[in-house]
Amino acid sequence: MNLKQPLSEETFTQGLKELAARDEDFAEILNKLGNPPKWEEDAGFSGLVRTILGQQVSVGSATATMKRLSATVSPLTPEHLLKFDDAQLKACGISRQKITYIKELATAIVNNDLDLDKLAVADDETIRNQLKPIKGIGDWTIDIYLLMSLQRPDAFPKGDLGVILAYQKLKKLEKRPTPEELEVIAENWRPWRAIAARILWHYYLNW
Repeated sequence: MNLKQPLSEETFTQGLKELAARDEDFAEILNKLGNPPKWEEDAGFSGLVRTILGQQVSVGSATATMKRLSATVSPLTPEHLLKFDDAQLKACGISRQKITYIKELATAIVNNDLDLDKLAVADDETIRNQLKPIKGIGDWTIDIYLLMSLQRPDAFPKGDLGVILAYQKLKKLEKRPTPEELEVIAENWRPWRAIAARILWHYYLNW
């Protein structure tokens, strides 16, 4: 399959079926809780900003902050964002650190150092290499952007705490797996690792 092709409802359903056939614990989650949401975010600048705001905070907190930011900076474009000072952005509930991150991202786009439209059709590794040099954008942010905004079927956020804790509980492990250990385990879920992550989040949010 084309791993650059975004998940469709058809491939999402196919991936769920294949993962349930491979792992009886996944099958039990789907049987008890139903299918997980497909969970989507906008692509492009606003989606990447939303992902940055989601670093190390709850989904609810990040969503509320994004809502305030979108109401203040409307439309939420790189050029428009850079017209706002730190105090105005801080009033939206954004930390000083994350203000730096989203401004660095906006500046890279305005200066034509980064083209998110072109990047949207690139392979995962190219996207990672283009985004990582920007301050505040690390592996987790890139993985979530690939998974949520670009809907890549095999993106996997190995360092996501929700995914790690869900797997630990699901498999009744005494010790929490490290991101590196989980990455090895997730090899069994290719090419549907993004769907496996959604199943684990679904479990985490409903236990």
